[in-house]
Amino acid sequence: QVQLVESGGGLVQAGGSLRLSCAASGLTSNLRNMGWFRQAPGKEREFVATIGWDDGDTRYADAVKGRFTISRDNAKNTMYLQMNSLKSEDTAVYYCYAKRYANYWGKGTLVTVSA
Repeated sequence: QVQLVESGGGLVQAGGSLRLSCAASGLTSNLRNMGWFRQAPGKEREFVATIGWDDGDTRYADAVKGRFTISRDNAKNTMYLQMNSLKSEDTAVYYCYAKRYANYWGKGTLVTVSA
C-alpha cells in the first residue's frame, strides 16, 4: 500500500501562485510515476500533470502547460506542483496519485482562485 498526503492548497487571487506537495509513504519502492488530477465543481476529474519517478519525464495537460511545473524529490518521496499565473478556472480539488503496481490516490487539497 502507498499512502499519499497532499498539502499546500488554499485561496489565492488570479495571477498568483501556489505550490502543492504530495508526500508518499508506505511501499514507495518501485514507484513508476506520480502526478496530479483535479476536479472542479460539477465537472469530471481531469488530468493535470505527471512525472516519471525514475527518469523525471514530465507531461502536462494543455490547460496548464507553461504555467504549472511538476517536480519530485526522490529522497523525500515527495512530489510538487508549482502553479503560477493561476486563473479562476484552475479552482478545483487537486488529487495526487501514484502508480506502482496499482494506482493510489490522496484525499485531495482544495485550490480556490478568486477573480
